[in-house]
Amino acid sequence: MKQIKGGICAAKGFTANGIHCGIRKNKGKRDLALIFSEKRAATACVYTKNLVKGAPLEVTKQNISDGYAQAVICNSGNANTCNANGREIALQMCELCSKELGISEKDVVVASTGVIGQPLDIAPIAYGMDTLVNGLGNHGSAAAEGIMTTDTVEKQISFSFDIDGVECKIGGIAKGSGMIHPNMATMLVFVTTDCAISPDMLQKALSADVETSFNMVSVDGDTSTNDMVCVMANGMAGNAKITAQGAAFDAFCEALGAVTVHLCRLIAGDGEGATKLLECNVRGAKDDETAKTVAKSVICSSLLKAAMFGADANWGRVLCAIGYSGADVDVAKIDVEFESAAGAITVCVNGAGIDFSEEKAKEILVEKEIKININLKSGESKATAWGCDLTYDYVRINGDYRT
Repeated sequence: MKQIKGGICAAKGFTANGIHCGIRKNKGKRDLALIFSEKRAATACVYTKNLVKGAPLEVTKQNISDGYAQAVICNSGNANTCNANGREIALQMCELCSKELGISEKDVVVASTGVIGQPLDIAPIAYGMDTLVNGLGNHGSAAAEGIMTTDTVEKQISFSFDIDGVECKIGGIAKGSGMIHPNMATMLVFVTTDCAISPDMLQKALSADVETSFNMVSVDGDTSTNDMVCVMANGMAGNAKITAQGAAFDAFCEALGAVTVHLCRLIAGDGEGATKLLECNVRGAKDDETAKTVAKSVICSSLLKAAMFGADANWGRVLCAIGYSGADVDVAKIDVEFESAAGAITVCVNGAGIDFSEEKAKEILVEKEIKININLKSGESKATAWGCDLTYDYVRINGDYRT
């Protein structure tokens, strides 16, 4: 497996585009994105667990109930949530897209992101659909920009991988900066691949993957209302279709994981107001669930996130987060280490502080990527979670997000 160029358009048969259609007041920001497959593609999705859900999610669930889709249409700037006519607008988006593409409206995945509770006018979407479709091509960056809200950087990646001697490609784009918390899904992620795989096995792969990727990311503890992860596989690489577990399925899962973990790191590092990417690595846990619980609790701690912003080696906040996590751990065995490109420093052994250089710790913690390494010394299981520091700008951004 190797990283390649192309992003969401790297896989055979996929094109994309993104435009400004008029949903956003700022004409310099794209607000409508489209991803299209030449052939109907096996499609799998996972959705937010928030009880307040945007209408596009319900329409998408219905549309892909047969396991297939051919296009993804997504607007930004308005989440189409808690609107009386939200379902009608989502259905109209599918209809407009299908007519321009010449496909069934049932083969369209529809998504929206942005402000909650604001009426969404279909007029700018209808006006822009012709331009959007006619501009389809190798424009993954335009599509990635079209789904962004408070994101400050484009989130896109692609890889090539081998299935029984056949080269396959997989790529993805994501948006996510705020309202990011482990409770699938809390961002918009669209993945495309030309690998041939059945809808059932694709769903199996995605459902398993999110447990160690997107469900291990937190920016602010808020779970979004609209967001999902969608994977489309059109089979145009020509490999023998994956219909059961085995070496081919494992290879596909590894490639999918490479895409999702990369996007996780981009999302966490681009958290609203963030200056640092935080990665919590837990090992020595008695089981996987314990490792995941500890990692997520640490990465979600507002006190720890603030300490990382200030480059303060306050390891007690790590222990505190482990202690209230609900995980069954022996606190008298816990070791904690901070690590970055500037080196590593152990700050806690067997649940107690040790002498360490505050100057060296500061040097390590001023870096842009910080690892919090925890050894529970009680087993062989491990887990990783991703987050970011908590800064003054997070409050500034969300203090006037709507107005």
